[in-house]
Amino acid sequence: MYKRLAKLRTRLYRTTSALQTWYYRRMWGMTIGDDCRISMSAKLDKTNPKGVHIGTSTLVSFDAAILTHDFVGNRHMDTFIGSNCFIGARAIILAGIRVGDNSVVGAGSVVIADVPPNSIVAGNPAKIIRQNVETGRWGIFDKRFLQVEAERMAREAAGG
Repeated sequence: MYKRLAKLRTRLYRTTSALQTWYYRRMWGMTIGDDCRISMSAKLDKTNPKGVHIGTSTLVSFDAAILTHDFVGNRHMDTFIGSNCFIGARAIILAGIRVGDNSVVGAGSVVIADVPPNSIVAGNPAKIIRQNVETGRWGIFDKRFLQVEAERMAREAAGG
């Protein structure tokens, strides 16, 4: 019984996630890569929706905000989140910022400057905590996960 419910929950999650991504792409014109996970409570700026660019296999946690406009300066700018990134809960990415590939933004961080690739940033304002990190899908950098991911990629490359 439990396994059936777990499978149903997984299928329901994947379906609603796909519908949400379709909605952001088609209805708002946002650029969102494949295999992204965006929390239902995440706030993607709809003032300048075509300015939201999110790479493949990126996860945006609950209550995170990705802004593309500056009301005070009356500016609309593109905001880029790279591939294989993790944006923590309640993080704020200000307009015009670039978060590099394979980066992690800590929960509650306020990102006011570009984040270099392969970095972990945290704080208010966000500062670089670690550099040269290796992440897998959704910004996970646990060595066990990366090993499983490498094995999965090898199986897919071998055709099975």
